[in-house]
Amino acid sequence: MASFSTELGIRPVSAADPTPCPVKLTRLDGLDISARYHSDRSGGDFFDGLTTGSRLVFLLSDIAGPREEAHAIAAEAQVAFRHSALELFSPADANESESIATLAHEVNRSLMEAAAGVRFAPTFLGCFNTTLGILTYCNAGRVVAVFRDARSACVLERGGVPLGLFTHVTYEPAVLAFEPQDKLLLVTKGVIESRRGGSEFGAKRIERLLEQCNGETAAQICDKVLRQAYDFGNHPWSRIQDFLNSRRPRRREDLTAVALVRR
Repeated sequence: MASFSTELGIRPVSAADPTPCPVKLTRLDGLDISARYHSDRSGGDFFDGLTTGSRLVFLLSDIAGPREEAHAIAAEAQVAFRHSALELFSPADANESESIATLAHEVNRSLMEAAAGVRFAPTFLGCFNTTLGILTYCNAGRVVAVFRDARSACVLERGGVPLGLFTHVTYEPAVLAFEPQDKLLLVTKGVIESRRGGSEFGAKRIERLLEQCNGETAAQICDKVLRQAYDFGNHPWSRIQDFLNSRRPRRREDLTAVALVRR
């Protein structure tokens, strides 16, 4: 039976236990957000977020490497993210586009310093302004982001190379306006690449799923996509394929989703 959790870190950061802190978001009027992952975790999926005034600043990253190694890097990146996000977005007149670009630079720097070199880390960074209903974001790499408005759902373009590869790379943020009930769903590659034989779960299934979500909470949307991706990859046919290809065992990826709904 699949199980899910809202916490992408389970213990506070310490020298003896360098894992990310749990995420405890302050509720903002007009915004519903949830971050969920499947219980079977082996990789470096990492979510964090904080609120300052009427803004929610958040990131979802997929840091390459086994869980213990990737989470030690994520713990360092979390410190840089929280410090920089508060400094950049606390002023009421903060320029959100410039601040997201600067935040991406700081998180990128902290990832590379923590990894002592290059570390592939596709990352989505966003700032949602609840007063304006505006999301300013930077999608660096392979985090799939699907937006649904009153008409349809579509996959947002990716805005640059993943974090963790180049020290001086710059990013051009994009802006997205949300009407009430508009939704954003982010998933890491483990969801998209969940396999049944030769078929992937894929981004098109994410689009169709989000188009069918009417009135669901952010948590319900996350659970729905994770359950479908898990069931897709754990169909009896998939287990037969794994057995037949036992010389090349399939690596299990993290399944992680983040959903935002403007209320």
